[in-house]
Amino acid sequence: MATATASPRTGSTPTAEHGRRPNSTAIIVYLSLGGLSFAVLQSLVAPALSTIGKDLGASTSDASWVLTAYLLSASVLTPILGRLGDMVGKRKVLIVVLTILLAGAVLAALAPNLGVLIVARALQGAAGAVMPLSIGIVRDELPKEKVSVTIGLLSAIFGIGAGVGIVAAGPIVEHLSWHWLFWLPAVLVVIALLGVVFGMPESPVRKPGRLDLAGTVVLAVALVAILLAVSEGQTWGWGDVKTVGLLIVGAVALVAFVFVELRVAEPLIDVRLFAVRGVWTAHVVALVFGFAMFGTFVLVPTILQLPSALGYGFGKDVTQAGLFLLPTVVMMVIAGPIAGILVRRVGPKPPMLIGGVAIVAAFLIPAVSHAAIAEIVVSGLLTGVGIGMALAACSNAIIESVPANQTGEAISANTVVRTIGSSVGTAVIAALITSHSTPQGLPTDDAFTIGFWACTAVAVLAVVAALAAPSMRARRAAAVAAGVDDFDEVTR
Repeated sequence: MATATASPRTGSTPTAEHGRRPNSTAIIVYLSLGGLSFAVLQSLVAPALSTIGKDLGASTSDASWVLTAYLLSASVLTPILGRLGDMVGKRKVLIVVLTILLAGAVLAALAPNLGVLIVARALQGAAGAVMPLSIGIVRDELPKEKVSVTIGLLSAIFGIGAGVGIVAAGPIVEHLSWHWLFWLPAVLVVIALLGVVFGMPESPVRKPGRLDLAGTVVLAVALVAILLAVSEGQTWGWGDVKTVGLLIVGAVALVAFVFVELRVAEPLIDVRLFAVRGVWTAHVVALVFGFAMFGTFVLVPTILQLPSALGYGFGKDVTQAGLFLLPTVVMMVIAGPIAGILVRRVGPKPPMLIGGVAIVAAFLIPAVSHAAIAEIVVSGLLTGVGIGMALAACSNAIIESVPANQTGEAISANTVVRTIGSSVGTAVIAALITSHSTPQGLPTDDAFTIGFWACTAVAVLAVVAALAAPSMRARRAAAVAAGVDDFDEVTR
C-alpha cells in the first residue's frame, strides 16, 4: 500500500506547504457553501418536476430522468473523485468538481429542452464528491480541536441543503421561474469556487497511485443497475423483467467488485475497511438515515398539501407545506455542531445513538397519530435532531477509524451508501402512497400510517447499528492499530 505524504498536523493551527497558515473560518465558509449548493440542487428540482415537464413538453416519466441522471452521476463519480482527491490533492479535485457543478447549473438554467437539462443534471451529480473532499480537507488543514465540530457542521449542511431545497422550490417557481432553481445555487457555487481557488492551500496528505479502472467499471455497472432499477421501478413495475434484471445485474456486479478490489494493489475503495466495526456501523446508520430523510421529504409535504376535507389532509399550498420543514432544517443546524462537540468529548457512539432514538420517535409519533398539525411539527423537530446528530457522528466515526490518506475513499463510500438509502426510501414511500390511493388518485390515510410505520421500522436499524458501534476504548485501540494518530480521542 502506498504511503501517505506526512501530515503537518500538530496541536496548533497547521501550516500549508507554502508556509502560510490557512484561515480556518474561511475554509469552513467556502466548504459549507459548496456543500450547501450541491445539497440544495439535490432536492430543489423534485417539487418542481411537473412544472419543468410541462414547460419543456415532456411526460412525467421522461421528466423523472432529471432526477435519475443526477442520482446515477453522483453515485458513480463520488468514489472516483474521492479517490482522486486522496491521490493528487483534495483541493485540486474540489476545484474541478465545483467547476463542473457550476457548468451544470448554468447549463440547466439555460436548457432549451429536456435532453440538455438531463445532461446538465448529470454534470451536477459530479459534485457528490464535495462531501468526502471537504471532510478530507478539514481533517488535513484544521487544528484537531476544530475537526469534529466542523465535520458535524458540514455533515448537517447536507441535510440542511436538502431541506432548504424542498422549502424553497415552491416560492422560487411561483414568483420567478424554474430556471432560477439553478441560477440561485450557481451564485453559491461561484463564491465557493473563488474561495477554494484563492483562499485555500492544497491539502498535504496524499495516497499516490493509479486509479483502479477495473474496479471503477465494475462499481459503475453495479450502482447504475441498482439505482436505475430503484428509480424506475415504480414506472416499470417492480415485477417487470427490466427491474428484476437490473437488480440481479447490480447484485452480481457488487459481488464481483469485492473480488476485484481484494485482488488489485491499489483499489478504488479498500473493501477491507468495511470489516472495521467503526466503519460498517456508520455505513448502516447512513443507509438508514438516507431512507428516513427522504421518506420525510415525501410523506410530510404530501399530507400537508392534501385537502382538509378528506379528514386527514391539512390543505396547505406548496409554499406553506415547505415552511413546515423549516423546524427540521433549524434543528439540523443546531444538532450537527453539538454532535461534533459530543464526539470530541465522548466519541461518536453516543450522538449516533441519540440520533437513532430521535429518528425512531420522529416517525413513531405520526405513525400512531397524524391528525393534528402539532404532531407533524414535533416529528419534524425530532427528525432534524436525529439527522443532525447521526450524520455528523457517522462522518466522525469513519475518519476516526481510517488513516488520513484514506479519508476520501472512506467518506465517498459512506456518501454512496446514503445516496442508495435516499433512493430506496423515496421509491418505497412513493410505492406505498401509490398502492394506497383513492379512485381519484389521492393517497388514503392508511398510506401515511403505513409509510410512517415503515420508516419507524427502518429507523430501528440505526439504533441497533449505533449500539453495535465500538466504544471509545475499543475505537482508540482500533485507531492506533490502523495508524490513525491525529485525534485527541486517540492520542490522549
